[in-house]
Amino acid sequence: MNNNNTIPKYYLYPSTLFIKKEPHMVTTVLGSCVAVCLFDETLGIGGINHYMLPFWNGNELASPKYGNIAIESLVKKIEQLGSKKENLVAKVFGGANQLEHKMGVGQRNIKVAEEILAELNIKIVAKSMGGHKGRKLNFNTATGEVFMKYITKQSE
Repeated sequence: MNNNNTIPKYYLYPSTLFIKKEPHMVTTVLGSCVAVCLFDETLGIGGINHYMLPFWNGNELASPKYGNIAIESLVKKIEQLGSKKENLVAKVFGGANQLEHKMGVGQRNIKVAEEILAELNIKIVAKSMGGHKGRKLNFNTATGEVFMKYITKQSE
């Protein structure tokens, strides 16, 4: 049984993803960005991404800054560790509309996560998306547990 205080901690920056076989507690902070946590219930391994924009436009590098690249890369990397797609479940967080746009980047980030996971037949088992508040996540890659709390900007 892994105690949250004994497993290594990792801070996940925007435009990156994290996956290792060894258990980790991964922390990230989201505004309009979205994080997809994938967990293999059979092998007990998980991974997480943190993307800023929904789709790669074909320019620059195809990086995990973009939702379509970030989700596909995460699935590919967890499969390289021995996972099968049918054993994966997803938890999706973020996509806050912090700037009061009608169809802001947060909403488009949510939409891309839902669409790609549906195409891949990966079930979303938990989610906290949209709204106007940021979120802080702690994801235990060994258990699939996500501890989330809302954060608000400090008024100056």
